[in-house]
Parts: sequence; structure tokens; C-alpha cells
Amino acid sequence: MSKKVVVFGGSGFLGSYVCDELTRRGYHVVIADLNPSIYSQVNQKFIKADILSIASIKEAIIDADIVYNFAAVADLEDAIYKPLDTININVLGNLNLLEVCKEQNIDRFIYASSAYALSEEGSFYGISKQSSEKLTEEYYKRYGLKYTVIRYGSLYGERPSHNNYIYNLLKNSIQTGKIEYKGDGEDVREYIHAADAAKLSVDILEDIQYENEHLILTGLEKLKRIELITMINEIMKNSLEITQIEEENFGHYKITPYSFYPNVAKKLVANPYIDLGQGLLECIQEIHKEIDSE
Repeated sequence: MSKKVVVFGGSGFLGSYVCDELTRRGYHVVIADLNPSIYSQVNQKFIKADILSIASIKEAIIDADIVYNFAAVADLEDAIYKPLDTININVLGNLNLLEVCKEQNIDRFIYASSAYALSEEGSFYGISKQSSEKLTEEYYKRYGLKYTVIRYGSLYGERPSHNNYIYNLLKNSIQTGKIEYKGDGEDVREYIHAADAAKLSVDILEDIQYENEHLILTGLEKLKRIELITMINEIMKNSLEITQIEEENFGHYKITPYSFYPNVAKKLVANPYIDLGQGLLECIQEIHKEIDSE
């Protein structure tokens, strides 16, 4: 009998990829979110759930074996200007999930954290992720609730989302013929396709060594923002107008998010993985389909 996995935030960007990967591997998937996923498959069940409601969570995870939490204020800019929402959803919401998972004797709780949990950057977003990591660890120490914390790096993919920076950058460049960026463009990221991140996010269920561990999921190649923009411009046959905005990119790290180390984390890498250039082309194709449909 396949295990039942409930994915809170399963209608969101990364959550939808993880739901699809779980289904592909034969898990019984329940998407728990405020709105149905536009990517949900026939054999995936949707339950409307709010992580700020204990009763709602209890209804969603009846007879579940594993719970993922992707539900969050996930955009750094949103978090900077909405600290109350960020702490309520990212910290108190996660605490509600931990409490119900403890009561229901869930086999393992998977918390979607961020590289900003290790950083002095990240403003309220980073604070919320670090706080929730500590709460997740404490529920294991006090109650034996097994967990895995996954700190995701810079994700991208062909599914549109408010949080999909590369997709939104590409769509805007296609529609306007321009790319604008803040800062000097020297900030470095290790982009990973969400499909690769999803595979690794499910791999951890099938190996006991990842129980009660902290993992880092990022891409394999370091890329400066200006290099990413140059790559996009070359793919677009150097037709774009590139403009630098003299404004600080507040809250974002420049080269590394690591300011201190709450605990040691293992880094997982996808092998094989989706090449960034190929991933950009797939995004461009999906953007043209989206624009045509509009």
C-alpha cells in the first residue's frame, strides 16, 4: 500500500512540482492549499486547508504518513513589507502543522526552508525561516517528530509564479524588449530547476540517512546576475535593452547567504540535471504559449 503524503502549499510553484514527482513514484498525494492547483493530476486529491487553522490542518492530514510544508510568504520583497503576515504564516502556521503532526504521529515532517535561514540578510523572511527550523528541531527533541529541513536556493522553472524570478524576468523582456536590474549585477546565484529540486525533495523520503537532517538544494554552477541577463539577451539574439537601476537590492545577499551556521547541512545535487540554457528555452516556450492564450 502506497504511503499517503499531504503537501501543504501543493498548489504553489515548487509544491506543484513536488506533488507531480510524488505521484510519479506511486505515492498517494493530497494537495492541501487555499486554492486548487492548475497542475493537479486526476489521481491527486485536493483539500482546501489553511495552516492558520488547527481544525483545517487536522482535516487535511487524516491517516497521512508524511507531511510537506511549502505554505509560506515565499517572496523576499513581500516579506520585507508584510512582516506580520510573514511571521503569522511562516512561523505560527508551521507551528500549527508541527503540533497536529505530533498528535497524529506522522512518520516524517518535511519543512521547506531557505538559504536565507543561514544569513543575516533576508530580513523578516530569513528570520521566519530560521525560527521555523528551530521549532521543527525542537519538536523532534521533545516529542520525537522526525523531520527533514530542506534549504532551497534559487529556483526557476517553466510554470508561472509570483516567486519565479527567471520566468517573470523572461516574460517581461519578451513583452517589453527590456531588462532592468538593481545593483551592480555582481550578485551570485546557483540556480536549480524546480523539477530537479522536486526529485531531490522526494529522494529524501527513500533514504533513512536524511531523517532529522538539514539539506541544501542549489544548482551546480555559480552565475552572476549580469551573466544570467547576458545569457538571456544572447538567447533573444541580443535584441534586448539592458538597463541598470541605481538602487540597492535591499535584503538580498551578494555572493553567499552564509553569515553563520546554526547547524551543519548536507548539500544534495541533481545528477543528471536540467541545463540552465535548456531550462531558459523551456520557460520562453511556455511564456509564448501563455501570452498567446491571453
